[in-house]
Amino acid sequence: MGTEQISSTVGLFAALSYGVSSMAMVFINKAVIMQYAHSMTLLTLQQLATALLIQAGRQMGYTKSKAIDLMTAKKLLPVSLFYNANVAFALASLKGVNIPMYIAIKRLTPLAVLVAGFFSGKGKPTTQVTLSVLLTATGCVIAALGDFSFDLSGYSMALTSVFFQTMYLVLVEKSGAEDGLSSVEIMFYNSFLSLPFLVFLIIVTGEFPGSLSLLFSKSNSFSFLVILILSLVMGIILNFTMFLCTIVNSALTTTIVGVLKGVGSTTLGFVVLGGVQVRALNVTGLLINTAGGVWYSYAKYQQKKKKLPKSDVEAYRK
Repeated sequence: MGTEQISSTVGLFAALSYGVSSMAMVFINKAVIMQYAHSMTLLTLQQLATALLIQAGRQMGYTKSKAIDLMTAKKLLPVSLFYNANVAFALASLKGVNIPMYIAIKRLTPLAVLVAGFFSGKGKPTTQVTLSVLLTATGCVIAALGDFSFDLSGYSMALTSVFFQTMYLVLVEKSGAEDGLSSVEIMFYNSFLSLPFLVFLIIVTGEFPGSLSLLFSKSNSFSFLVILILSLVMGIILNFTMFLCTIVNSALTTTIVGVLKGVGSTTLGFVVLGGVQVRALNVTGLLINTAGGVWYSYAKYQQKKKKLPKSDVEAYRK
């Protein structure tokens, strides 16, 4: 098997792994939040589990990640804060938003990125990209109008998550803060830097110590323990596969996989975990939103291909 074929196999595995784990994580988090509403504490536990596992792996020689470098930590601190703010608000939104609508709102991220790029002087996007993003946003609005379980707080949290995800993507692109780091090292820095911020938040918001008391009282439930452990494990797997997919393939590939897994998650969201009232207007909006998301991925893929020389396959992968 040649080097190019091995690289293609690794890239495909990374993309598939990210897609499956990302889809599973939405449903697992929703299942946990339905029983345990303290989303900030849940995120803190996920990041703590990630940091401890990587540190233990490094001590035992299973991972080759380097010790923490202060200069790298300073560069990654703003990125880590925006990333965790995005995840925190996304988790909080799942309390009041059903999964299909949650995914529809998160698809507004490309629109926010385009707006941010316009104001930062990045240049005008192509017609296809602009139209696909507008179609996605239109679908989201139509779906919201047909959502009889509309929850203002949940929608606000999801939209805030879109804002922080946009800031995270723009900051990573501008700073190049993650250049030269392995996926495991990025995970460790992200978890390590976010813990003080998250601990501060759960104290200020009043989640602590009530959230821990509730956690201990629910530990008697075997079913809750199973989904909690699954959430912690899948949090680690999702972060690893996301960073791996971005490093082995590209940020564009990660975005496309995210959109495609959203199609499956939207479909499953109507039948798994309940809480979705099927209405014609809502379904029509979701279909338009999904079509816009797929069109956006295709438009960005075509745009990327035109920018690269045909022989520059390896550069495209990186």
